[in-house]
Amino acid sequence: MRKTLTGILAGIGLSLASGTSAFAQELTIFWAEWDPANYLQELVNEYEKETGVKVTVETTPWSDFQTKAFTEFNAKGSAYDMVVGDSQWIGAASEAGHYVDLTDFFAKHKLAETMAPATVKYYAEYPAASGKYWSVPAEGDAVGWSYRKDWFEDPKEMEAFKAKYGYDLAAPKDFKQLRDIAEFFHRPDEKRYGIAIYTDNSYDALVMGVENAIFSWGGELGDYATYKVDGIINSEKNIQALEAYKELYSFTPPGWAKAFFIEDNQAITENLAAMSMNYFAFFPALVNESSNPNAKGTGFFANPAGPSGDQFAALGGQGISIVNYSENKEEAFKFLEWFVKDETQKKWAELGGYTANKAVLESAEFQNATPYNKAFYDTMFKVKDFWATPEYAELLIQMNQRVYPYITGDQGTAKEALDNLAADWNATFKKYNRIK
Repeated sequence: MRKTLTGILAGIGLSLASGTSAFAQELTIFWAEWDPANYLQELVNEYEKETGVKVTVETTPWSDFQTKAFTEFNAKGSAYDMVVGDSQWIGAASEAGHYVDLTDFFAKHKLAETMAPATVKYYAEYPAASGKYWSVPAEGDAVGWSYRKDWFEDPKEMEAFKAKYGYDLAAPKDFKQLRDIAEFFHRPDEKRYGIAIYTDNSYDALVMGVENAIFSWGGELGDYATYKVDGIINSEKNIQALEAYKELYSFTPPGWAKAFFIEDNQAITENLAAMSMNYFAFFPALVNESSNPNAKGTGFFANPAGPSGDQFAALGGQGISIVNYSENKEEAFKFLEWFVKDETQKKWAELGGYTANKAVLESAEFQNATPYNKAFYDTMFKVKDFWATPEYAELLIQMNQRVYPYITGDQGTAKEALDNLAADWNATFKKYNRIK
């Protein structure tokens, strides 16, 4: 017994000497199953080395991420200390009391100044323009584009394109050029197609793709402060944007009516399309020769400008929040203090995570680190997001139900789809007493 006690005391002395606690707590972060979660686990292993606190990034497939998270939240369970939740969750999670208020933490660490403004607005703040914060921007992400640079730089293709359209073939700077290039490379007889876009209507894929067009046409989904949608979601700009997106669909490969990130990467790796829409988080696979045989010939660009010069992109990504039912809130706050440090954010970016830290994003080191980092930097200061209100899931379903038949099934007109969507959203906001 004495020997065992001596061993315990020796262990405590060793731990104290190394600056860690012998009874250090453990933290669990819940996230979806994808590469960024693996990068985060690598990062938090460094935290364990520094503090002795073990941090585990627990993952689940994207298909049940939201369901599993909110089941635990609604049960007031303590399985997760933190969650890297989708930006759309912030309204539902904060109003229901699932997230810890981080407003004072934001002020103490001046995060509204050190993080890219759009990530603060959409990942952290709720309600809109309230100055109340519930998440720390963690994984910046947005919709960008990859393209077959080797096809674009083929002298014969360049000559033929210039003869047909009157300007040089290059990564498109606006949606007109995007459309022209998609048309030019669309050659079904050769099993080569112009473009790959998001069309899957089971969650937010199609909506994100349509947002890419709407935002760059200078349109909006509605007034996030007043919940007004009439004349906004169904504006003339948005009607034109939806028509443009439908036209792009006509240049996609066959069977492209349920496409999301897997299919859009395959469009590049399997020689299907000249250009492909996808989240930046999925671009690392396209520069890896083991997963993309065309890696050396693949390039990247930010979402192009619309007809009036507006240039925005649909926001993806997540913020990290402390779960209100955690038994380790104090330790979770200590972790976040470490996570927001400039040096930690730099390491996060080096591992493959998409930092929202302005200083890191603006550095030449970051922008030159990968073939897509410059496009990511250009995008993250020009992003907009979907509704973050607690009823966002209903709004998302309604938008899918209205625009999907028009885009993929040639049913009705863009105006009819958006007029009907405006009516749906008005009814939803009235049901939840957002508007009178």
